[in-house]
Amino acid sequence: MTHNLAPHILAIDQGTTSSRAILFDGFLRPVAQAQEEFPQSYPRPGWVEHDPADLWSTVAATARAAIEKAGVKAADIAAIGITNQRETTLIWDRRTGQPIHPAIVWQDRRTADTCTALKAAGHEASITAKTGLLLDPYFSGTKIKWLLDHVDGARAKAARGELAFGTVDTWLIWNLTGGKVHATDATNASRTLIYNIAEGRWDEDICALLGIPMSLLPEVKDCAAAFGMTRPDLFGREIPIFGVAGDQQAATVGQACFSAGMMKSTYGTGCFALLNTGADMVPSKNRLLTTIAYQLNGQPTYALEGSIFIAGAVVQWLRDGLKIIREAKETQPLAETAEEAQGVILVPAFTGLGAPYWRPDCRGAVFGLTRNSGPAEFARAALESVGYQTRDLLEAMRADWGTEAQGVLRVDGGMTASDWTMQFLSDIIGAPVDRPKVTETTALGAAYLAAMQAGVTGGPEEFARTWALDRRFTPRMDEATRDTKYARWGKAIAATMVV
Repeated sequence: MTHNLAPHILAIDQGTTSSRAILFDGFLRPVAQAQEEFPQSYPRPGWVEHDPADLWSTVAATARAAIEKAGVKAADIAAIGITNQRETTLIWDRRTGQPIHPAIVWQDRRTADTCTALKAAGHEASITAKTGLLLDPYFSGTKIKWLLDHVDGARAKAARGELAFGTVDTWLIWNLTGGKVHATDATNASRTLIYNIAEGRWDEDICALLGIPMSLLPEVKDCAAAFGMTRPDLFGREIPIFGVAGDQQAATVGQACFSAGMMKSTYGTGCFALLNTGADMVPSKNRLLTTIAYQLNGQPTYALEGSIFIAGAVVQWLRDGLKIIREAKETQPLAETAEEAQGVILVPAFTGLGAPYWRPDCRGAVFGLTRNSGPAEFARAALESVGYQTRDLLEAMRADWGTEAQGVLRVDGGMTASDWTMQFLSDIIGAPVDRPKVTETTALGAAYLAAMQAGVTGGPEEFARTWALDRRFTPRMDEATRDTKYARWGKAIAATMVV
């Protein structure tokens, strides 16, 4: 057997429903991967929890499995990169390493009343100015307060410096290093509601407001930095952890969106769009989030982030709700046969409207039905809704930024496999849409950060040159048609919000 001397990079991608490990070679090509699902628990309505032991054991198991599959030795792995579900909150005992409570997941809404009370007391404006975030249960800050308030003895232990807080990356680093390192990166810190993204430090005033002792908090590092060495017993030798970023930020890096004005959009169940705004921390007037896209050499690069709730989920609805398709790939041939003239519009506000509207109370609606409307028109309207919603996000981002965003939108995630949807997306935003060859952009971003720190690859400019295009979609629709269609979508949205 020929022994591969080239250095490899192990990317750990810890998600909301599963953990994955992907081993990349020195050219950042995926070589082997392993994945393991784990349960979510819902102890009460609106509550979502993970068992911290599951997060750790699935990561350790998939990492070992990916290395084994690839047939490489631990000595061939130059570094580890980590990307993770953001905002999910854990607190554990520094001495024993035991969590004091299950992890409270980003989707959890138990602190909604706390957020409402803080808003009523007039705190949102100053918190948003410092953190770029809205006062919402989504973020970690109010989750930390809840844990300290509700777990017996937690407040006293925290005051004595005996407890440690972390988002999932911090919990994994702690366990990988055998409790030697308590650290996070700037992108994960920027999602906690207690990190001042303008000054690059934990914010003492917000922590005091939420009753969070500073001793609880991890050290904040760059995305490419030394996060400690793994315990030698895990993989047979110590391996350095050299890269960390939250999942949407890692996808931004994996898409090589390194210059201001570049945008990426990830299409899973929902859709997350990020616009790189460079060194400018741009406040949003359209209820988008201001966040750190990545931080290298002590310098943060900022982004505007917007999310829509229903993207890929609209196809699941056609399949499971209306039963007009058996599998996702049937939507495209159906959409192609739809009568253009009908112009059916679907507003998929099944769980409310996300950015830039933020109307959780809204529900879905269909407009423009005729006697001839059938499965083909519904399929077409469903796929088009993803394009319209993305344009809403991009318009909000452009309005906030005031500078002309670069024309190209880089896309990744499951829905990008549909050529028809991507073509409509390009038509309706009136700009090119680029689909990359490697669609595992989140894991790729984490691997790249670690590879750069390890000296396996060059800097961002070099990585940007290696970014490989699968296909570019360019607008074919004339401007008048585009304007008419988007104006009808605007009317449909307005009517949906009235009901």
